[in-house]
Amino acid sequence: MVPNESHQYVGIIRLLQHFGWMWVGLFAVDDDSGDHFFQVLEPLLSQNGICSAFIERMPKQASWRTGEQMMTITLNFHQHVTNSTANAFIVYGETMIITWLILIIDALYKGTNTSMKKVWIMTAQVDFALTSIQRKADLQVFQGAISFTVHSQQLLNFKKFLQLMKPCQTQGNRFLKDFCEQVFDCWFPNSQEPMEVGEICTGEEKLENLPGPLFEMAMTGHSYSIYNAIYAVVLAFHAMYSSRSNHRMMVKGRRTQPQDHWPWQLHPFLQGQVFNNSVGETMSFNANREIEAGFDIMSLLISPNNSFLRVNVGRIQHKALTEEFSINQDKITWHGSFNQELPISLCSNSCHPGDQKKKKEGEKFCCYDCVPCQAGMISNQKDMDDCFKCPEDQYPNEDQDKCIPKIITFLSYEEPLGIGLASLAVSFSLITVLVLGIFIKHKDTPIVKANNRNITYVLLISLLLCFICSLLFLGKPRKVTCLLQQTTFGIVFSVAVSSVLAKTITVVLAFMATKPGSSMRKWIGKSLTSTTILSCSLVQGFICTVWLGTSPPFPDVDMESLIGKIIFKCNEGSVHMFYIVLGYLGLLSILSFTVAFLARKLPDSFNEAKFITFSMLVFCSVWVSFVPTYVGTKGKYVVAVEIFSILGSSAGLLVCIFCPKCYIILVKPDLNKKEKLMRRMN
Repeated sequence: MVPNESHQYVGIIRLLQHFGWMWVGLFAVDDDSGDHFFQVLEPLLSQNGICSAFIERMPKQASWRTGEQMMTITLNFHQHVTNSTANAFIVYGETMIITWLILIIDALYKGTNTSMKKVWIMTAQVDFALTSIQRKADLQVFQGAISFTVHSQQLLNFKKFLQLMKPCQTQGNRFLKDFCEQVFDCWFPNSQEPMEVGEICTGEEKLENLPGPLFEMAMTGHSYSIYNAIYAVVLAFHAMYSSRSNHRMMVKGRRTQPQDHWPWQLHPFLQGQVFNNSVGETMSFNANREIEAGFDIMSLLISPNNSFLRVNVGRIQHKALTEEFSINQDKITWHGSFNQELPISLCSNSCHPGDQKKKKEGEKFCCYDCVPCQAGMISNQKDMDDCFKCPEDQYPNEDQDKCIPKIITFLSYEEPLGIGLASLAVSFSLITVLVLGIFIKHKDTPIVKANNRNITYVLLISLLLCFICSLLFLGKPRKVTCLLQQTTFGIVFSVAVSSVLAKTITVVLAFMATKPGSSMRKWIGKSLTSTTILSCSLVQGFICTVWLGTSPPFPDVDMESLIGKIIFKCNEGSVHMFYIVLGYLGLLSILSFTVAFLARKLPDSFNEAKFITFSMLVFCSVWVSFVPTYVGTKGKYVVAVEIFSILGSSAGLLVCIFCPKCYIILVKPDLNKKEKLMRRMN
């Protein structure tokens, strides 16, 4: 006639989780039922992240046993209460366990200013009732206590019945006589014995005058269960006799009598009972012959005179395969020491978002330290066991308690850096066009002829393309631009550097051809320069073709390099091929620099090797510094470094090789004459 106890365990777990009480003390009666309570509840606590701070067994008997045993129980209780950070205590047992708790608490704290602020959680087996010797005990320690009780309803006229009842009119009922003497603190006169000192029981004593802890006027869960049991048995009898009304058995000419029925014959009628009791509540039994009812969750409201009121604050009810749990904590009046704030019962302080729990060595898992999340990780809830990474398109905020969308970044034309680099590229392109125009206009002048006009034109055009190809690196990476960026840069620069190499070789051969009887004259001509430029460029073209055919560059997204940013970039596809292209350019540059350096002391009339040497020194310096800078830079600045290297090296060639010639052509035209050149040669 009471719900299955397993539902109560589920209710305790749900209650602890609702209030966040993860560190609780356990008291249970010292018998087999207490052992069963610990065996069932402790694994459930662990499975739901709750720890028991301690377990304490309380005597089942009312006797004090020995003084030593009582002292041990009291000291253990005092140690648990004072040394444990648990503020929630679960009590399992019967009425006597409350008697023990009151006696111990009264012995420890009576006459002191110390207040024991705890939340007591009592199971349905515990009946909060006092004996007459405890009527003066201070019950304020149980203010706000939460108890599970068998579900009950207040029956119509039940309270009125109790108010009219006079239990002390015993008329020989020994039980009621003892009851009256204890709760009303009176004595019945006995003619056989001398008169006891104290008030005499008059028989007019009323139950409603008793304080709540001694006798409750409301219908309790236990009483409600008894009421429903009687109701069920009566209905079962009625159903049994009704089913036989048309089949009465005759034995020796008489009808069967009630004593002819065995008790077990009532079982089928009880098992199938579904009925509405007098308050209209439907009662039924499940397949295990258990009443389908739940537990009410009550809160004790205790007044200064020790009278108390049970306030219904929630319920746990079993339905199908689920447990329906509900509670209204606003109805609970907590112990005064909590200042009506929700009590906290934790082994360790709650970890805030941004931190994670780190278990303390040698202690239960509920005891932990709070440590900040590692870089790049967050925790967005309290008391998280582990931090976690944000999605790829988000990153942790400064407090590491939430994820923020990353900003998309790439080197665009609209930002200052992009505008500056684009302006430089356009400016140098215009300057290159201007120089090319000057050389074309003065193509018949000695200084232009002396420096091989065709190579000069090829070099200027390739430099123009170098400046223009830097613009491919600006803007959002796309498939076409990614394919063209590195390959165009590699081939155009190869043409420019091979043109410089061809120009240097031409200078050397021209000087050697001026010597009498030299055989170098046959090497001077367009074929040598064209072959040099074409062959060097074709090698680079072959490398780029292999690159595009095996692992071409493609648009890519980098979410890891920079915190808080999504980098749109061109993935090289094959880093090895990228560095092979750079390595080949470096080989051509070193070769050109070496040849120009060896030819730097040739006569000035034919010699531009000094300028080529200096230009290749600038060129090589730029690209040597590019490699470590490129590797150590992240985000859009990688692109900026490459653009700057392209512009810087190209500008070095343009300025160092062509500025002196333009100066003579435009500012010193008198030096741009054949006579001057011949005089300087002589």
